[in-house]
This record gives sequence, structure tokens and C-alpha cells, in this order.
Amino acid sequence: MKLLTKSRFKLGLECPNKLYYTLKKEYANIKLDDPFLEALAQGGFQVEELARLHYPEGVLIEGNDWDYELLWQQTQDLLKQENVTIFEAAFLIDGLFIRVDVLVKTGNKIELIEVKSKSFDPNNEYLLVGKKGAMRPSWKPYLFDVAFQKYVIQSCFPEWKINSYLMMADKTKKASIDGLNQLFRISKKEVNRTGVTKKVSTLEATGNPVLGRKKISGIIKDIESNKHKYHTNLNFIESVEFLKDTYLKDAYANWPTSYKGCKSCEFKCNTNDKEQGLKSGFENCFTNQHQWTEEDFKTENIFDIFNFRKGSKLFDEGIFFKNQLTEDSISLMGDPEKLTTSYRQWLQIEKAVNNDDSIYVDEDGLKDEMETWVFPLHFIDFETSTVALPFNKGVKPYEQIAFQFSHHIYHEDGRIEHANEYINNTAGVFPNFEFVRALKTALESDEGSIFRYSHHENTILNAIYFQLLECNEKDKEELMAFIQHISHSKGDSAITWRGHRDMIDLWQVEKNFYYNPLTKGSNSIKSVLPAALASSSFLQEKYAKPLKDINVTSKNFKDNHTWLTLENEAVISPYKMLPALFKDWSEDDIENTLSEIEDIDNGGAALTAYGKLQYTDMSKNEVTEITSALLKYCELDTLAMIMIYEHFRELVK
Repeated sequence: MKLLTKSRFKLGLECPNKLYYTLKKEYANIKLDDPFLEALAQGGFQVEELARLHYPEGVLIEGNDWDYELLWQQTQDLLKQENVTIFEAAFLIDGLFIRVDVLVKTGNKIELIEVKSKSFDPNNEYLLVGKKGAMRPSWKPYLFDVAFQKYVIQSCFPEWKINSYLMMADKTKKASIDGLNQLFRISKKEVNRTGVTKKVSTLEATGNPVLGRKKISGIIKDIESNKHKYHTNLNFIESVEFLKDTYLKDAYANWPTSYKGCKSCEFKCNTNDKEQGLKSGFENCFTNQHQWTEEDFKTENIFDIFNFRKGSKLFDEGIFFKNQLTEDSISLMGDPEKLTTSYRQWLQIEKAVNNDDSIYVDEDGLKDEMETWVFPLHFIDFETSTVALPFNKGVKPYEQIAFQFSHHIYHEDGRIEHANEYINNTAGVFPNFEFVRALKTALESDEGSIFRYSHHENTILNAIYFQLLECNEKDKEELMAFIQHISHSKGDSAITWRGHRDMIDLWQVEKNFYYNPLTKGSNSIKSVLPAALASSSFLQEKYAKPLKDINVTSKNFKDNHTWLTLENEAVISPYKMLPALFKDWSEDDIENTLSEIEDIDNGGAALTAYGKLQYTDMSKNEVTEITSALLKYCELDTLAMIMIYEHFRELVK
């Protein structure tokens, strides 16, 4: 039975054309294998289980997930009671189907409660709707989701009086017990729909509540009255009917393309997808609506231009390709001392149009910058996590947890030393203060320059600084002074500082003085590293050799490991060459793993892995395997920074 569910309704609101591509195996979907989305989903399941403890009288409808009529019948049987609370109540009517996280029925008065793993501040009166009365974009999908649920329920029971609520993590509350997150363990999905098993049966066992409710009945009424619209050309009822009709007929909606929507579309193909015979929804839309030819799809378009805020306006004017752009199109102005955003954009456009793969480098500016750096050079990278349900007592929802760092040193004589690393893989242990102690020990022996890539490390040290401020650690003053020495305060900080040894942002250096067309406009280290390797004869010659032959030490890779790999004369990103998890395990052993992680080669996968170390009942061998993969991934992050530094050094010589 094909029905418009709330997940399909939300997808259709993003773009009605996606309803045609979803669930079709022949269309590529980059979101299906996103480890960060998987981590978010499991965090949501845990919050959902905690939310249910707030309603001990609740009855769960579980199993038979695809038997919609049975679920609807089970719900109707329970609703015959005057007063009842139902988890996963199902409602089916006229091609529409929803399940409600928590439904509280008291006579004909209904509480519709949508549980989300997002966080909120109950004191923020402008959380959902801004001061000017516009709904905040980040909350729009959730609020329209609830409005859809209410619409379906009201269609089934017109006489009901329904009030709507969001139940979320309250950022003003602190966990009063250690291991709150670990009380909701991830096991095999066969156990239940979510794969979560509770270690407790009462709310009291979880300590002080960290979840709160926010009433949203007024906003839902505003959606129903079309004060807030998702699409300007459709009111709420029209949206429901249009999306239902489109999905049930399996019709291509022919919804107009847009710069923002198509730029982020998940139904795109990479080369590997096409080799496997998969189709691209993105290409289907542009073929149908703009008559793009195969040659057009090979022509450089405007979607990948870095930070292109003029993209929507130009797209609406029918400008899709880089060869249609002029300097006036991007408001290129002046001759800056450092690369501005518009100059980077113009470099990207010009080089793409001219098939020019040569590097742009401001040699004088980069050289002047590098001459201020003090040897030995220290390169650090952090892996961190934030979760809705805190791992530790005294921690608020979504507080930063720093569980790992890697530290490389580049000595003035060219020696490269993987000097230090730290990881916490023990469930229930709050690592932040020990993390800073280990970092302090690693960096305090000299006054050499310290490098990070982007602002993440500075943000984390700021967060830990204020955690220290409220703690009773004996060495808190010493640790806070260290943080101030190597960082700077955020712009909205109540306490301000800029350290004498403030970390240098290699990401900003790259943005200011360097542009490599092979990055396609991205400044991510995952893009800059392979581009640098592909462009640098020095890096290619050096890193094609084993570690033992190039004066590079490692804590996690063997002496004969090489970092440069070519395939059809093209450089393969070192991140793609990280060893696969469970590579030497038997099929039976792999089948019994709980983490369901295949590789750790990006931040989302690292975050997921740490979460699973915290709340999954896995074996010691699996913990060891995941820990080893995390250490390898983080080590590569800091070595990647050194490779980029060496590339810059080569360019200014």
C-alpha cells in the first residue's frame, strides 16, 4: 500500500520532485550512506525512549511496521478508552498515514507530542519565530511536520481538540547522574524498530529530567491559516493534496528547479554511481525542465562556486554556467592584499572556463605570513562529539565533548614527528579536562607556532574553558591559563582574551593566499590535501616512499606504509586509503559486530564511532578495532596539515 507518510511529506516539502526519486533503487541517493545522519538518527531514538519514561502509563504499538491498516486498527482499539496514552499511535485516512511519537487522550482533548533530538532554551521567546514574525528556516520542517500530523488526526477525528507540543532536550538543564546516555543502549535492530534497549524502567532512575516540552499550538494554527507557507504558491491544504496526489500516482511533479534546492539535492550521481548503472535525479530534472544535453552536464555550472550568495538571483535569471558569468556578475571589486571571497570565486570561474588547472598563489603574501611562524611547528586536530543525552553528570544537552586529539611536530631540520595522541574510549568517562591536560603536556615544552585547520579547535577550547570555570578541578586555573595562552575568545564571550601563542588557522592561510582549481572551490582539508598532492612534485616524490625512508614517525602506521597512491595516474586521496575496519575479521565475526561501521574517514564517521563506543554493548575486540581506526584517522588529519604546509613551503621557495 502506497501512502503519503510524514517522512515523505517532509521530503516533498523540500522538493516535490524528490517524491519521484525516493525509494527507487535505480536513483543514486548520497544521504543513504551518511554516517552523520546515522548518528543523528540513533540519538533521536535514544531521546524518544527517554521521552516515553515521562508517560509511564503509555502503551507502545510496535511491530508490523508496514501493515498500515493493522496499526490503524490497533490504534482505534486503544482509543476506545476514555483516557489513554499511546506511543507510535497510527492514523490512516484517504492516502495519508502518520505515526505520533506520544499521543495523550483525555476524553476528546488530545496532546500531540513530537519528540525531537534537537535542543531548545525555554527562555528564548524567538526560538521558532523571529522578531519580525517570520518562521525560522531551521525549524520550518519540524513545525510543518507537526501540522501535517495534526491534519491527519483531525481528519480522522474532527471532534477532537488537539494541542501540539515539541519535546526536546532542554539546554538549561544538567544531567544529575553519570551515564545518562548509556542507559539507552544500541543493540541489533532486530530487537525493535530503533535498536535501543532501556536499562531503566522509571524516569526517576534517569535523575533530573533533561527534556522539556514547548507548546506550539499557536504556530500550528498559523500554518493552517497560511500565515506561514512552505512554498509561496501553495497553501497548507494545497501542499498536502498536491504531494499526496504526486506520490500516490508516482508522478514526476516537474517542480521548478532552484539554485538552493538543486545545489543540495541528494539525488546526484558520482562517477562510481554511474559505473554501477545508477541514475541522477538532478540530471533528470535539468533534462526535463531546461533541456540540458550531455554536453551541458559536462559544462562547468555555478552550483559548486564557493560561498556564492548571488547564485539564487543569477539562477532565476537563467544563468547556469560559469562561462555566462562576468566580473560584474559577482561584484568583483578592488585589488585586495589577500584573496577576498569574490576574488576566489572569480579565480574558480576563470580557471574552470579556461580549463586551467594551474595553481594561484600569492607568493609574497604567503611568504611574509610564513616568515612569522616559529619552529618547531605544531599541528593539532581534535575529534569531538555533542549528544542530546549527556554522557556525564553536570553536563547539559549538546555540550561539547573532546574525546581525541592528534599532534604532529615539524622540526626546523625537516623531521616530522607524530609526537602525541590522546583518545578516550571508555564509556561514561567525561574526557574534557584530561584531554586538556594531555594537550598541555604535548605543547608546553616550547613556544613554537601551533596550527589548526578551521575554527573548530578554538571553539572547543573556549567551551572547555567555561566548563573549567564552573568545575572544582584542583588545576583548573593552570588549565584555563593554558587555554588562554594558545587560543582566543569567541566574539560573544563574556570573558575576552587573545593568547600570545594563539593557534594559526591553516584554513585561513589557504583561503588568503592560495587557490587550487582541483579543489572545485572547497577549502575543506579533504579537498585541499588530494589537490595539493596532485599538484606538487615535491609531495609526490616524498610520499610515494615508505615512512621509514622520509623521516616521518607514526604511532599508528607501520614503517613501510606509503601515503601516495595513484590509480590511472590520478592521486587517490589518503583518506580513501585508510584501512577498512574489520579487514582481517571472519565473516561470522563481522556479522556479530554491533557498530555497523565500515570506515572511519570523515568527521561524521568519527562522531558516530565515539557515540557507539559510549552506548553500544560491543565486545572488547570491536572496541579495540574502532579505537585503532579512530587513531589512524586523526593522525592523518594532522599529517595532512603538514603536507599542505610543505606544499606552501615548496611554492614560496
